[in-house]
Amino acid sequence: MALRTEYIGIKLSRGKRIFKSIKYPLIPLSINDIYVVTTVGDRLDLLANQFYNNVDYWWIIANANPSIIKRDTFLLKPGLEIRIPQNIQKIIENFIESNK
Repeated sequence: MALRTEYIGIKLSRGKRIFKSIKYPLIPLSINDIYVVTTVGDRLDLLANQFYNNVDYWWIIANANPSIIKRDTFLLKPGLEIRIPQNIQKIIENFIESNK
């Protein structure tokens, strides 16, 4: 399980912000996964929109490719072969369960 800290939008009186840890589930390989080669201008959010119709699911692609995609950018280098998981319903269910 990957952990990431995310700002939840609450500011305290002294200007401090509240963060909480987000747990991202491991994403197992599946025979239904799609593999694509990135091109100039590809970004995680745009690929998530293209394959899942939701830019917020960028993390699924990032977590499915931990040795290829760095977590510090949406922009992808051209020529990377990345995996696009197709069983997102199960992945999202695992995400929700992990973050209860």
